[in-house]
Amino acid sequence: MAFWKKLIGSDDPKAVDYYQEGVDLLKAGKFHDALTSFRLALKEAPGDAVVLQQIAMCYTRIGLVDDAAKTYRHVLQKNPSAAGAHYGLAFILARGEQPEQSIPHLEAFLANPPQGPDASAHVEHARMTLAQLRAGTHDPSQESPF
Repeated sequence: MAFWKKLIGSDDPKAVDYYQEGVDLLKAGKFHDALTSFRLALKEAPGDAVVLQQIAMCYTRIGLVDDAAKTYRHVLQKNPSAAGAHYGLAFILARGEQPEQSIPHLEAFLANPPQGPDASAHVEHARMTLAQLRAGTHDPSQESPF
């Protein structure tokens, strides 16, 4: 892990990109390691909304859903239009006891959805979930935690 290389020294004079390291670890399913890297990235860029959203995703994947929701809310306090934070928080709320609380977050996400091929599946999922919530047919137990 890059943290240890930096701690004990390395022959490589390049700075460690903790954010990219976290992204790579997250993709590899190493959620705890990714969380460590994102926390180090956050030290280099305190309050960075993108890093905070990645941390919230790690929390969600390791089952710390309350911490994930708190982190998404923190991002939204700083940037009320952060689509990723609205999306993540919406699906945490959709799995909760009052899934209708996710509606404003789904609406905010869909009002300014991300673009690109990777985003289209998320946009469609948000649209489908919102329609189910409005129709009263949403089943929180069928909602994926990711």
